[in-house]
Amino acid sequence: MRQHNYFVYIVTNSTKSTLYIGVTNDLSIRIKQHYENRGLPETFAGRYHCYYLVFWEHHTNINFAIEREKEIKKWRREKKDNLITQFNSEWRFLNDDIQED
Repeated sequence: MRQHNYFVYIVTNSTKSTLYIGVTNDLSIRIKQHYENRGLPETFAGRYHCYYLVFWEHHTNINFAIEREKEIKKWRREKKDNLITQFNSEWRFLNDDIQED
């Protein structure tokens, strides 16, 4: 049986003032796409230069991953900050920590 991989993730900008929550099946490629889109006004993440990974969680069911993304998006900023801090207490940029396939 094939293992399915989906990731709910949060990226931010260099000042950590804006958060973008997303879901993907390839975290490494998606982070590269956010970086390539930096400064582009057509996308939220691009407009606010959100390409620094600060949080991710792995799921094997796409429906659960999408529901989790929606859940986190509805939260107030303080709750999102707490989620990130529990996962990444120093809010380090984790871009170099994700592995390419």
